Parts: sequence; C-alpha cells; structure tokens
Amino acid sequence: MTQPAGALAGLRVFDLSRILAGPSATQVLGDLGAEVIKIERPLEGDDTRRWGPPFLQGSDGQPMAESAYYAAANRNKRSVAIDIASAEGQALALELIAHCDVLVENFKVGGLKRYGLDYPSLRVRFPRLVYCSITGYGQTGPYAARAGYDYLAQGQGGIMSLTGEPDGQPMKVGVAVADLMCGMYAATAILAALRHRDRKGEGQQIDLSLFDTQIAWLANQGSSYLVSGEVPPRLGNEHPSIVPYRVFATADGFIILAVGNDAQFRKWCAVAGATELAQDPRFVTNPARVAHRQELHALMEPLMRERQTEAWIAELEQVGVPSGPVNTLDRVFADPQVEARGMRVAIPQGNVAGGVVPVIASPIKMSATPPAYRCPPPTLGQDTRAVLQELLGLEASVIEGLRARGVVGVSD
Repeated sequence: MTQPAGALAGLRVFDLSRILAGPSATQVLGDLGAEVIKIERPLEGDDTRRWGPPFLQGSDGQPMAESAYYAAANRNKRSVAIDIASAEGQALALELIAHCDVLVENFKVGGLKRYGLDYPSLRVRFPRLVYCSITGYGQTGPYAARAGYDYLAQGQGGIMSLTGEPDGQPMKVGVAVADLMCGMYAATAILAALRHRDRKGEGQQIDLSLFDTQIAWLANQGSSYLVSGEVPPRLGNEHPSIVPYRVFATADGFIILAVGNDAQFRKWCAVAGATELAQDPRFVTNPARVAHRQELHALMEPLMRERQTEAWIAELEQVGVPSGPVNTLDRVFADPQVEARGMRVAIPQGNVAGGVVPVIASPIKMSATPPAYRCPPPTLGQDTRAVLQELLGLEASVIEGLRARGVVGVSD
C-alpha cells in the first residue's frame, strides 16, 4: 500500500544543526514529509554519533558508528558531508541552499558569518529563505556569546529549583527537555514562518534559545511566582496546588494518585475504606487539603500500602479516580496502550543486526497525512553523491575530485 504524501512534501530543509535541539526540530519536519538534508563535517559528523554506548549493531555483530542517542533524532534525513570551512564547501552549500526553503543552524552567535552562511549574508541572495537559529541564550542580550547546554538551561532557567526532594539537591529532568522543547518551538515557528512566506513572499530569521525555552515552559509555576512574588519550593513528587497528587508506595511498588477535585477525593476515600477522611474539615476541600497536606499524607500512606498497585488501579478506574503505575522503560514499551498507538516503530535497514532500526514513533496522529518513517538515521555522508547529482547535476568525476580534496565526504 502506497503511503500518502506527507503534509510537508515538497519542502526542503538545509539542516546545519547537530546534537539535539536542532535535529529534533528537523526530525519533526522530516516525519511530516519534508526532505531534510543534514549537512555534516566529512570526518566527524554530528557529535552525537559517538555519544554511546549503546550503539546500533551491524549485521556483522560489531558496533556501528551510530549511537542510540543519534538514532533518536535523525530519521527521515539525508546525510551530506561537506566541509563548510573550505571555499569550495561554502560554494556547494550556497548552491544547495538555492534549492531549499528552510535553513536550521545551531552555531554560536555569529559563528556562520566567517563562512558566508549567516542570515544577513543569505537574506539578500535568498529573500524567501526561512532561517532558524538555535542558540543557548539567543542572538541578543548579555549572554548571547555564551555556549548553551541543556543542563545549564535547566539550572539557570529554574526548572531544577522545582525538581527534586525538598531536602535534597536540585535535580535535572531525566531527558534533555530544554533541548527537546526548543526543537518543538523551532518546528512550530518554522511552520508559522512558511505560512507568512506563502502569504507575503518573504522569509525571515527565527531566533530561538534554550534559555528562553526553559523560561517559557515554567508554565504554572512561573505564573504563580509572577502573581504572588513567592519563590516555589521543591516538592518532590507532590503538586504545589493539588492534594493528594503524588506517588505513593503500595504493597508491591508505587502508584501515582492524581486526585483533581473534591468529588474524586471522596471516591478515593470510599475505595480505601476511609470515608471519615472525606468528612474531616481539614480535608473536605482542595485548599484545605493543600494547607494540611502533611497530615493527610500521613494518614493515607499506610492505607496505600495495604494493596498492590494493579489492584488499586483497577478499583480506582472503576470509580473514575485517576491513577497509574510508575513504569520502567521495559514496561513502557510492553504497555498495550503503547502498542495500540504504534509508539514503537522498526525502520528497515539492511546493514544493522536484525535488519531494522527501532525508533520511538512520532506522537502526531493525522487522518489524511500522518507521519511516515521513510528512512532510518543515515550513516555519515551516505547521501552526498545522490544529493549533489540530483540537485546540482554534478558528474561522478567531479564529486570524486571534491572527495579527494576533502571538500566532501562520501560513504561507501
């Protein structure tokens, strides 16, 4: 069965980004049908290729040069290895950009100017180009020249002050959420800029930073500070304004109990055989429960330990009280809901063990133009020949000469 053309079919992206924020943005575009040309250094490629173990395993049983980290953000792309530090490489880059709608880069502020690939240099020649710059701190401000990393953004941007146990260290989130959220904002901004270009015929530069992104997704906690002027404390797994809303130990593990209103609290009390708590003035309303959270939790904890996690979930589901397990990743990917939603995908690739690369699927579900998994994360330079021939019409001998001079890298 032929897959429908993606929503972004016909869009071409010149991807100068590496690591995670930029590549996650361009992977979203690629999943939705855009052709993403990933530009990499001929010898080193994207740094994350080496961020392992684990690495993909080759059909010969040996580790490949592609890490699991790299595989997480680089499917649906074509790898073209070009040395943009060389004059010939810069010329090739300009020729390829002429065939592209979008450019994504995450160099330091001003870092591409020396190559003639910065936005002021390109906007005159390519006025319709949508140019997305991703940096640590943005193109302006006193920190603009600083290098940016997810960990630093989480710390400086406040989320670590909200994460962790009250008496423990500030804690980062277990994945690079500032990078990933920045990638999501980037993909959204790119689509908005393309919409503007379609109406007005002009491109523009998008200025996104990890730091700004981290500030933006402080969400209700940031808003609470702006309204009250009070610095929120770390609450571990508890919620600042809803109680009970936390992890509880059970007879065989842990459960998340997410009581969102007073009616749900009364239902939990009935299931737990503790109806007296629903009548206690300290716990009748959510504001009262927030004020007396420690007393309530002390009464709930021994009750929650009386039953196993699955028993609690089954009983609470019957009465409409939200709850769920704390799954390890093996349980996540074995979950029937995850399987039903197709959140694990195997992309065919002949030179890896088992003949497929396992990836986490896009969460986007679309009835007419769903995401597609056209190709696995590319090996370094695997598409150099094809792209230079297709877009620039270069003969094989010319490409071989560029390769011999180190201007391009070609995977065999």
